[in-house]
Amino acid sequence: MKSFRTRLLIGSIIFAGGLLAVFHAASLAFFRRYPYSFVMRIDHAHILFVAVILIIIGVAQMRRGLSPFDELRARLAGVRDGRERRLEGRYPSEVQPLVNDLNALLDHRDEAVRRALGKAGDLAHGLKTPVAVLMHEADRTDAAGQHDVATEMRTQLDRMRRQLDYHLAHARAAASGAPLGARSSVAESANALARTLLRLHADRGLSMHVNVVTDHTVRVQREDLDEMLGNLLDNACKWAKSRVRITSSIDGANILITIDDDGAGLDPTMRDAVLQRGVRADEAAPGSGFGLAIVRDLADLYGGSIALEQSDAGGVRAVLRLPRNRVSQADSDRGMSL
Repeated sequence: MKSFRTRLLIGSIIFAGGLLAVFHAASLAFFRRYPYSFVMRIDHAHILFVAVILIIIGVAQMRRGLSPFDELRARLAGVRDGRERRLEGRYPSEVQPLVNDLNALLDHRDEAVRRALGKAGDLAHGLKTPVAVLMHEADRTDAAGQHDVATEMRTQLDRMRRQLDYHLAHARAAASGAPLGARSSVAESANALARTLLRLHADRGLSMHVNVVTDHTVRVQREDLDEMLGNLLDNACKWAKSRVRITSSIDGANILITIDDDGAGLDPTMRDAVLQRGVRADEAAPGSGFGLAIVRDLADLYGGSIALEQSDAGGVRAVLRLPRNRVSQADSDRGMSL
């Protein structure tokens, strides 16, 4: 299918051809009325000059007529990359209705996301409270001497809580669906999580090095970025001997966030398995087995991915790939460390 520019150019040429035919017919009628000597006195150089000027003006006017489409394309790219939330600007009467409809669609989607997130939060509060009450009843049952019943209750309630956490996180991510305009700083999220996890693991003497480029931003909601990085960093802290490192780099249209630990590592045959729902590398270790599955599902929803590799430090390297949010400033080579 031909582009709009090509169609407009072809239409202009055909229209000009029609005008030329009309002009030719008018000229013949004119020459019949006036003597040919009158035509000979016309300065044809001036006519050629005027024709060239008119052609230049016509081309400039055509380019000006197409400029709103270039502006609309740039605005749409800004919405896609998260620099803008709506299509701003004034457009010709033929284009403005389309812009209004697109803005209405964006507003409706934002409102739908807000409602979905609110319902997910309500569901979380509504279900977690009964689970907590039942867990308390399990403790009372255990204190009453019914240890087998209490153990089974705790097992089933723990399974319910794990399923609840997983499905609520998945539902919230599905509702957001990588919303247009989402933008989060990797450095802000990584440093905030690092400070929290260092306090949680203060008794183990872990060190955490955050070397994330300050200008690296991703097209991900901050809550979802925290969910993904939080799970990955928590896993790294659980298995690390003394050190965890998080870095970032650019890979084309993506940001690569790499988390390394110096733990015992992971059997290569288990790297894909532990990304599945409910699978844990060590059943004796604490955890639900849903953390990495949540990271995988969230990354998929945003068009990214998660992979586990062998770390240079000896443990596991988690590589989180997320779509890059391009910013106007050049990427900084400076990092931040804790």
